[in-house]
Amino acid sequence: MDQNSFIWIGSIGGSLLGVLGGVIGTWCSIRNTSGPRERAFMVRTAAVMWLLISFFLLLLYFLAEPWNRLIWIPYTIGLTTGIHYCNRRQQAIREAEATNHQGH
Repeated sequence: MDQNSFIWIGSIGGSLLGVLGGVIGTWCSIRNTSGPRERAFMVRTAAVMWLLISFFLLLLYFLAEPWNRLIWIPYTIGLTTGIHYCNRRQQAIREAEATNHQGH
């Protein structure tokens, strides 16, 4: 095998492993919810995150230099802010569902 073959195998294998990790992480996040509102929130959040991350990857691939490198700045800020917001929102939904469940 030549070096080009190893590059292709690594690229395809790494991409498949990344997508598989995302699918498993999404499945676990949805599966570990406590109630219907939290589950619905996680499904919506997962769909939005998959779309936004796919859009980021397309921009990273198709934008010319140096823009494809500069796209990391808003991506990093947006991803960390989004994760922080979603974690707080999920916790609030979980607490509301627990309180609502105890009231019945």
